[in-house]
Amino acid sequence: MLNRSVQFLLLLLIAGCCASCWPSESGYRYGANRIRLQTADDLHRFLTYHEKRYPLVSAHRGGPTLGYPENAIETFEYQTRHQPLIIECDVRMTADSVLVLMHDATVDRTTNGSGKVAEYTLEALKKLYLRDVEGNEMPYRVPTLDEALRWGKNKVIFTLDVKRDAPYAAVVAAIRRNSAAAYSIVITYNADQAATVHQLDPELMISASIGSETDLLRLNERNVPDNRLIAFIGTREADEAFYRLLHDHGIMCIMGTMGNLDKQATARGDQVYTEFVERGADVLSTDRPREAGKALDVYRNAYRLTSPFIK
Repeated sequence: MLNRSVQFLLLLLIAGCCASCWPSESGYRYGANRIRLQTADDLHRFLTYHEKRYPLVSAHRGGPTLGYPENAIETFEYQTRHQPLIIECDVRMTADSVLVLMHDATVDRTTNGSGKVAEYTLEALKKLYLRDVEGNEMPYRVPTLDEALRWGKNKVIFTLDVKRDAPYAAVVAAIRRNSAAAYSIVITYNADQAATVHQLDPELMISASIGSETDLLRLNERNVPDNRLIAFIGTREADEAFYRLLHDHGIMCIMGTMGNLDKQATARGDQVYTEFVERGADVLSTDRPREAGKALDVYRNAYRLTSPFIK
């Protein structure tokens, strides 16, 4: 049998060949593009690291592109036509305490309105139109978190980036209200926040910023169990020993490629995404979900990686 290094060289050759013959953006489809999880235990199993784990793309802010705004259900639907996806989206609260999807504190950049999200009622916010990546006004409205969670069942996994004006308790309540624990991950940035979410609902999966062994120890000290964690390791690669540490704990790693690493893939070729996975990343959070997804599909096929949760 070929050893893993030779296998990977062949993989890169395959990826390079496929890159030149992939169908056009409008025509490319995967054989399976839905993540179907019925219970929180399904999510825990799916996101626990093992050697045959199924690497995934996370669409940063939902994967905005020309004609499709960030944090819009229509964009989520468009991106999931093409591959199985984690959808990273942002949660804020309106003046009348409704959770909505919006990255910025103001609506100025992403809608045809102006002013702070926190000063809008939901009714007023729903009168605005979203803008795409080039500033074009689209016929799409700001979605509520409830609307997104209802849409996402048996389609995607959400990672919910909870902004400062949105209480974790309200987000957890929305997940419960929509029976969405099977496909929701709450993003936290420190051990205290992770402990708060875990106390609110011990079944929920948590994305925790883990950049060192010390960060992992802090989470353990706050009684956040390893099997409820997925690690966000930052926007650059970790070293082999750190990947091994997290994987030995059963913890999968999200690496943010948005920014410099996406630019590296643009310059060197999209097979770079497979190299990130080969070296230890399990989920790639990217502003180029279509390109990263094609590369990971080649990788998964080369290693015959499958999951009963991908349909």
